[in-house]
Amino acid sequence: MVGNFKEGTIPIGEFEMQYVVFGKGSRPLVVLPGLSDGLRTVKGTGMMLWYLYRKFAMAFQVWVFSRRNKLKSHMTTREMAEDQAIAMDKLKLNKVNVMGISQGGMIAQWLAIDHPKKVDKMVLVVTISRQNNTIQSVIGHWIDLAAKGHYGKLTIDNMEKNYNENKIKKIRPFYWFIKKTMKPVSKERFIIQANSCLTHNAYQELNKIKCSTLLIGGGSDKIIGGAEVQQEMAEAISGSKMIIYPELGHDAYTKKDFHSIVLDFLG
Repeated sequence: MVGNFKEGTIPIGEFEMQYVVFGKGSRPLVVLPGLSDGLRTVKGTGMMLWYLYRKFAMAFQVWVFSRRNKLKSHMTTREMAEDQAIAMDKLKLNKVNVMGISQGGMIAQWLAIDHPKKVDKMVLVVTISRQNNTIQSVIGHWIDLAAKGHYGKLTIDNMEKNYNENKIKKIRPFYWFIKKTMKPVSKERFIIQANSCLTHNAYQELNKIKCSTLLIGGGSDKIIGGAEVQQEMAEAISGSKMIIYPELGHDAYTKKDFHSIVLDFLG
């Protein structure tokens, strides 16, 4: 059935992790979303996620995970990867394809480093392996906005930095509505996840990644930096492949051929 999906939770110790699963394929594809998970979990978004990843759903059983429902203070991306490994164990998701987007890509790096038997192939989309001035400035500003309760401004700044001018000018007329309605499930959840991005540093251990890896980035990324970010990761991960869209930023996953490229890579 079109849009057929299931929402569920899996216990992680005394906490829970929410997920959505859908698709016609027999092979699992685990998707780890970005920092948007700090504003809203996957709960109640099954139809939207199905539509977003429907091309993958023809070939795979797609699993989209949130982080645990209650994050401990100063939680790191490596600890989030440990949660992910526990959830995958309980759901019997072993030796699967993994796609991590932005912060999800940071978590995916640790998953492949610390639990190599769980990852068959990995796609890292618009993500980073260590800090630079760009990500520190941008996400540091978002943390400040969240702390002050300026969620509408945070969302608008995110959009302005995510999309190129042609896309963003179509959204700007609706900024007034975003400012009035945008509110995260938990301010603390967003700030903890944002801080985990600012402390993420897997660069020195990228050589431990042995699975086939595809890196996809935007040459004009205003959130994590341009092509040089992906280039240094590609050089550190043996045998990895890299695709850069020079004209795109942090929205490289919106390129028309994005799905076909990923599907070709995953086989």
